[in-house]
Amino acid sequence: MMYLENERAVLEDLLPGLDDALTSSPMQTWESPHNPGLKEFRKAGGPALLVPAEHGGKGADLLTAVRVQRAVGSRSPSLAVATTMHHFSVASLVETAAHSDGMEWMLLAAIAKDNLLLASAFAEGRTGQGILNPSITARVDGDKVWLTGTKKPCSLSRSMDLLTASVALPDADGTPRLAVAVVPATAPGLEVRPFWNSPVLGGAESDEVVLSDVEVPADLLVRTDVTADGELDRLNTVGFLWFEALMTASYLGAASSLVERTLANTRIAPATRAQAVTAVEGVVLMLEGLAAGAATGPVDDGTLARALVCRYAAQDAISRVLELCVEALGGMAFISSGDIAYLHSACRALAFHPPARARMSEPLVEYFGGSPLRIPA
Repeated sequence: MMYLENERAVLEDLLPGLDDALTSSPMQTWESPHNPGLKEFRKAGGPALLVPAEHGGKGADLLTAVRVQRAVGSRSPSLAVATTMHHFSVASLVETAAHSDGMEWMLLAAIAKDNLLLASAFAEGRTGQGILNPSITARVDGDKVWLTGTKKPCSLSRSMDLLTASVALPDADGTPRLAVAVVPATAPGLEVRPFWNSPVLGGAESDEVVLSDVEVPADLLVRTDVTADGELDRLNTVGFLWFEALMTASYLGAASSLVERTLANTRIAPATRAQAVTAVEGVVLMLEGLAAGAATGPVDDGTLARALVCRYAAQDAISRVLELCVEALGGMAFISSGDIAYLHSACRALAFHPPARARMSEPLVEYFGGSPLRIPA
């Protein structure tokens, strides 16, 4: 079996034509701003990947999604990073729907039917608490809700159809409860401002989204029964799990692109090529084992702890792969193709996604010492 053959077969099965499209032009085509990658993603039915089959989607589980993201990342790191945020938003909406009797299933059906892209302005904070302290604030007047705040960087900022945001809304007795607000990209008061100045991952559209007293239509505000002492912990845990697993897979895909080039170069010593592929595949096996377990068993803080272990192990493995592959491929390959230097830079960005390793060191030590897992704000 050729390297990445399995992952690309899964991608072709679920999103037919996307891999062929991504190989039809050089990598830099898909990494530049205003590239056609998201258009091809829509054409292949990508927005429906995680929507449950009963709502017209493809119903992919976490293991399948991990393989899809790795395949996409091997062709276009920017597209993998951007679509991870869409998938994370959809997964969060699916989890929210499981704890609500509302009409959010109609939104999931619309995502699948109309190929809608979702950007994410979900809060990133402490498990069981941070999601009730979002950066976007809500003003409530009777049945009407207005949102104000900013999210930066916000991937898919210029191609999104909808922005999903977590907000805390008081119920009848004043208890703050989680709601998921879905804001049309064309809503009055929503503005996208330039923010991302780096050429690396420029195709992910990670600019700033600003909300200035944006009214949320009643049918696009999903209220839940989730409170800080109820199911919120699970909702936040599931969201973080999907985020960490899919983002890790995306960057492993980018690193795999370098490994693929190294394996194909017969002038490089077999020992070096074997070291490179082993470094990546070892972490991939960890990640796929985690994803398979999450798809069939309960998800709790132990699952999230293992996801973080996979993510930080991936960072270490990627560092080793970059060291091995860039040196082995040689100076002429580095000079003659911008892909080598680009992938070297793009792979490093996994370390910039939350939660940072340094901030999680103490919480992980405490967790493996018997304490509940916490994610610092």
